[in-house]
Amino acid sequence: MINKYITATILAIASSGVAAAQVSRPVPRLVVNIAIDQLRTDYMEAFMPSYGNNGFKKLLQNGIVYHNAQYTFAPVDRASSIASIVTGTSPSNNGITGLKWLDKNTLIPVNCVDDHEYDGIFTKKKSSPKNIATTTINDELKISTDGAAVVYSIAMDRDAAVIGGGHAADGAIWFDEDNKCWCSSKYYFNKAPQWLEGYNLLSSNTITVDNINSGITSIALQCVSSCGMGKDNVPDMLSLTYDAKVPIDKDVLNKQLLQYKYVQLDKELEKLISGIESKVGKSNVLFVVTSTGYCNEKEIYYARYRIPSGTFYVNRTANLLNMYLGAIYGQDKYVESCFYNQIFLNIKQIEQKRINTSELLSRAQTFIMQLSGVSNVFTSKNLLLSGDNNSSRLRNWFFPNNCGDLVIEVSPGWKLFNEENFQQYTSKESTMPFPLVFYGTGVVAEEVTTPITIDRIAPTIAKAIRIRAPNACSVTPLH
Repeated sequence: MINKYITATILAIASSGVAAAQVSRPVPRLVVNIAIDQLRTDYMEAFMPSYGNNGFKKLLQNGIVYHNAQYTFAPVDRASSIASIVTGTSPSNNGITGLKWLDKNTLIPVNCVDDHEYDGIFTKKKSSPKNIATTTINDELKISTDGAAVVYSIAMDRDAAVIGGGHAADGAIWFDEDNKCWCSSKYYFNKAPQWLEGYNLLSSNTITVDNINSGITSIALQCVSSCGMGKDNVPDMLSLTYDAKVPIDKDVLNKQLLQYKYVQLDKELEKLISGIESKVGKSNVLFVVTSTGYCNEKEIYYARYRIPSGTFYVNRTANLLNMYLGAIYGQDKYVESCFYNQIFLNIKQIEQKRINTSELLSRAQTFIMQLSGVSNVFTSKNLLLSGDNNSSRLRNWFFPNNCGDLVIEVSPGWKLFNEENFQQYTSKESTMPFPLVFYGTGVVAEEVTTPITIDRIAPTIAKAIRIRAPNACSVTPLH
């Protein structure tokens, strides 16, 4: 506590020691960084008449609203998007290419936050942020305050909670569906803090997957109170992940359920904003709200409408490729496995046979490009060296430790399917509209229609709380 008071004093002096003629922007005591999984602008706006005045409407009317936000890479999912928000860079730098990837040593899919070194608390899952290859905005806050800042991350899913917290968080908390309670990892605590144990006892059997947003709001407010967040001049950070996704039943999107989801989310945002403002002070908190930038959609049967489409079988392609390479270089196992749209080669075996790897990759690329439904094929070498516009978003996603040696892009409307493990997705190039909003300390209401990228959130927060941006962040603040 002494260190915290010393740091608070230094920050207070630094913020007041500006030339008298210069007006400095106030520094928030608490930053609440909110990602809403699968939030869409069109859905959000569709139900605007049903919202109260202090949730979405308050954010949109009183904040800086960037209407055309986008991610710098593709594909995007919950884990990779939250990693980009907190690191200020893309998966090619931060290493989080998705929720899961194929472990190249075991050829077994692993979760992005799996870590067998640390047991779970109130959960069987073992987790840590070790796979984040860079610092996060939360890490930089801890570093700049010599550990005095209080940093927590809360989400339904452990990937969102752990990645949202970063390496140096005081705690990452998520919901364990098996035990029906909020849980964590011994990476953060030797044992659960008393306030978390007490909260679980009081909320036992009241939180379910269906009302998880209500639970996130409730435990977030408890965390702010119990941990003394926002009570002094040392900025604290609370990362939250809410959920806007709606289950698709038999390829049908239930519109009533969708409206209910967004209206309830609006109520939770109102409860969170008003609750934190009353605890910390309206002028002392900065809210940052955006989306994870993707959305699970119902399957479209293009053939019914005579639109070009088809199914690309990636496991069959891997087998055909192995036969093709065997005919050229001699029978052997050149292809080890495939994972979604990636093919993993047996590089060690290829090198032992003294085959030119670049030549083999080029042959493989040419072979796959001739198959129906293939839009493009990139080799690991292409992606590591390329800078052309056709591959820039994919290049920003590609992290060699986690990704395959060949990455296949199927044509729009085509489904990629793996008959062995049932992995599938339908290619779609269209962008999903979603906003980015800053509301609170030092913010003057403004609407911005110029397209902006999500990696600029971290440096903007860093500027607001006067710390260094994450160590792989090379973009400028938004304001």
